[in-house]
Amino acid sequence: MATSKSGKQQIELYSGTYFGACALGGVIACGPTHTSVTPLDLVKCRRQVDSKLYSSNLQAWRTIGSKEGLRGIFFGWGPTFAGYSFQGGGKYGFYEVFKHLYGDKAFPNANKTVVYLAASASAEFLADIALCPYEAIKVRMQTTLPPFAPNARAGWAKVVGSEGYAGLYKGLVPLWGRQIPYTMVKFATFEKTVEQIYKFIGKPKESLSGLQQTGVSFLGGYIAGIGCAVISHPADVMVSKLNADRQAGESASKAMSRIYGQIGFGGLWNGLPVRIAMIGTLTAFQWLIYDSFKVALGFPTTGGH
Repeated sequence: MATSKSGKQQIELYSGTYFGACALGGVIACGPTHTSVTPLDLVKCRRQVDSKLYSSNLQAWRTIGSKEGLRGIFFGWGPTFAGYSFQGGGKYGFYEVFKHLYGDKAFPNANKTVVYLAASASAEFLADIALCPYEAIKVRMQTTLPPFAPNARAGWAKVVGSEGYAGLYKGLVPLWGRQIPYTMVKFATFEKTVEQIYKFIGKPKESLSGLQQTGVSFLGGYIAGIGCAVISHPADVMVSKLNADRQAGESASKAMSRIYGQIGFGGLWNGLPVRIAMIGTLTAFQWLIYDSFKVALGFPTTGGH
């Protein structure tokens, strides 16, 4: 059972309620944090699609702000908040489910890193099905000038009206290609980094306060985030390009070949420094929020066991 400070039993670990609470923690950790970096994401996506559009990030924000104000700088926040809330709930909730299923039930003697990788890949596969429609709308809104749609609702209606519901999922395969490796690195690196931090501290995790444990989560999350950004960036560029420039009736593989022919290998790395700053900070705060939520409910923090 998870226990409060008073020692009263609360929620049983690995119960349905526990996994539901973890999913809620993922919603809280991912929806607001992704939304908060919308200005970075907006510029990153536009520069990925057209590297000559702005000379720098600051110049981009000045240009957008002078024409559209703060609302323009945060353009696309609606589908970002909705999509990454759903994705966060699925990612963290299913990760806890699959980690318990694979590591404790099915393969109790398996290598822990393999368990982390398998659990995170399985969780992200499902979470991306919820994310994909909103990511498609967000990218179209942010990368087309004038904007494809003024908000998520209008964007959804426009895509479904012209392409059917399949239009919302035409970027699913490259999204899996971006997000599954990203999440595998995010969770496995976090788990192993936190493990090494506790070894360096030289004290059992349980001997530290909740605040100290969440501090470890923040540091481990930032280190994991840097790796996530690098390994998933080429696919992130391709997702942006596909959603903005895939032709009607064109297969995903044909579109990717055509786009790669236009941008080359170097083009796959457009916007990487911005994404490292964005994802490192994002991942650190997500783990901080998620593990703080777990501590508030009386659960142990993630990693370091």
